[in-house]
Amino acid sequence: MTIKGPSRKQVIISMSEDNARTIVSQANTHISNINRLLKGVKSEILANFIQFDNKEIITTTNKITANSDLKLVEEYIKKLNDINSNQVMCSCLSQSKFYLKILEIPYYIVNTNSPIIFDIIEKVIKDIHIFNDIVLASCLCIIKASPKLNMAII
Repeated sequence: MTIKGPSRKQVIISMSEDNARTIVSQANTHISNINRLLKGVKSEILANFIQFDNKEIITTTNKITANSDLKLVEEYIKKLNDINSNQVMCSCLSQSKFYLKILEIPYYIVNTNSPIIFDIIEKVIKDIHIFNDIVLASCLCIIKASPKLNMAII
């Protein structure tokens, strides 16, 4: 199975590199045990494979994983005898990356000659309900659309 980019079918568990390598070396056993646990709680999720990726393991499943299934996989990993459970961080689903382009907002703050600043835009974005769980991965870039117009592109 090939997955292009992040997928909600991936359970990502951050941990030390030694722990991750130990788990991946016995991946078939762990996949079987995880599937047995998921079947025991009557989940429709099945783990397909485990891979190692930069201090984390990624368990790929057949369907989008619910939070209860996510916690079940994390608890299984933390209870393994041959790893240091203190070095196992929290589990999460992969996050998608989107790019947002905002057009035609005033470049200058109303009634001033001051250009708009990042803090104002960031506050407005965070106040809009559709951006509640959004994390800005990089700084905003403000560009004046035209020397003659009071419009900006973010």
